[in-house]
Amino acid sequence: MNEAHPIRPDIAAGRIDRMTLGRNFSDIHPPLEAHEALVEADRCYFCYDAPCMTACPTSIDIPLFIREIQAGNPTGAAKTILSSNILGGMCARVCPTETLCEEVCVREVAEGKPVKIGLLQRYATDILMEKDGHPFVRAEPTGKRVAVVGAGPAGLSCAHRLATLGHDVTLYDARPKPGGLNEYGIAAYKATEDFAQREVEFILSVGGITLETGRLLGRDIHLGELRRDFDAVFLGLGLAGVNALGAEGEHSRGSRDAVAWIAELRQASDMAALPIGRRVVVIGGGMTAIDAAVQARALGAEEVTIAYRRGQEAMNASGYEQEIAQTRGVHIRCNLQPKRVVAHGGQVVGIELERTDVDAEGRIAGTGELLTIAADQVFKAIGQAFEPEGVSAEGAAVALERGRIKVDAERRTSLSGVWAGGDCIAEGDDLTVVAVEDGKVAAASIHAALSAPVGLLSRAVEAVKTAIPGRA
Repeated sequence: MNEAHPIRPDIAAGRIDRMTLGRNFSDIHPPLEAHEALVEADRCYFCYDAPCMTACPTSIDIPLFIREIQAGNPTGAAKTILSSNILGGMCARVCPTETLCEEVCVREVAEGKPVKIGLLQRYATDILMEKDGHPFVRAEPTGKRVAVVGAGPAGLSCAHRLATLGHDVTLYDARPKPGGLNEYGIAAYKATEDFAQREVEFILSVGGITLETGRLLGRDIHLGELRRDFDAVFLGLGLAGVNALGAEGEHSRGSRDAVAWIAELRQASDMAALPIGRRVVVIGGGMTAIDAAVQARALGAEEVTIAYRRGQEAMNASGYEQEIAQTRGVHIRCNLQPKRVVAHGGQVVGIELERTDVDAEGRIAGTGELLTIAADQVFKAIGQAFEPEGVSAEGAAVALERGRIKVDAERRTSLSGVWAGGDCIAEGDDLTVVAVEDGKVAAASIHAALSAPVGLLSRAVEAVKTAIPGRA
């Protein structure tokens, strides 16, 4: 450490006044007014075989809902959206539309200015949720009971679809509040005014869903019991584990998991009371790293640096999200990997990093050149891991692949009667919209299985067990 580095870390609350704090955490995308929505809807070409619809993981009929807005029917537009994606309101706020539907918009390709699909989706869904109530009606009760474990996007999507089909659903979640990462894991300025909980209440208002929070799989509920007591089980467990930094000193005071810190911020009743360092370093290159860095600046940190081990073009965070960080004063420094969290008296005072190089095959290697960045706090945003505790029953465990739950195209696991989706499965893509689709696909498969005649169901179960090696 050089002499200019303070030996005493500077971490404090109330670095900025409440008025500035309110502006910093205000809605990053103010909603469209009615006239603005009509003008934007007029820009759509209403393409046949629209590429935007193909790019949407939930296959929302985008040209149709935009035409409905253009025709002055935002409620109809919202019904079109929600029939494909019941979390369409949140996805309109957090989806990386710039790399999905808007990236392939014909207006983007031709003019570099896509139709604002995400904002139009928010315009329609907000109107319906605020004024018209739930648009769907439950089918007649089937008498079937389904347990859904995890009240994040995948679990909510699955539970809602099953409820509309007439099944009775018990929705379990380990946390005090439902919502998963929508409630605990995204930046506060992306979902203001308690939107995550308002959306959950909207989803549950369809009826037929009983919510039980504070219920952890493997501790309070057990897969074997769920399989015995319910006709089907869906696992939307998310990723509860956190990847280790693997650097000396990473457990020093002031070195924190970024996901846990964001959750603390999201649940804070008074953000002005949250302490933040004057200098903050975030390790990672994904959306969590961006969210942590931007919010650290919003709380009053003067110097915030994102350190990423590869080049900026390889960051998982979209170019748009990187731009948000940079325009808000976050420094992005690339080709740096952590070697040591520097601590004094057990408290973080900096982080030592090594410059990296990437060979032709994409492998990272350290160059031996070291540098140290002064830091009062270090946030680790280097990915999460699936914790498999609890995913076994009667001595048979759910099969894993690449450390996550292995499923087939219908999201069926290796255990009969058990489906899974969201970040916890091997194909999970760390996007709300992808998790919603997983829940929807699993619900359709569960409904088909529960609706099949007993003989057909038995044969279907046996086929699932023998279709993939190791699943018998």
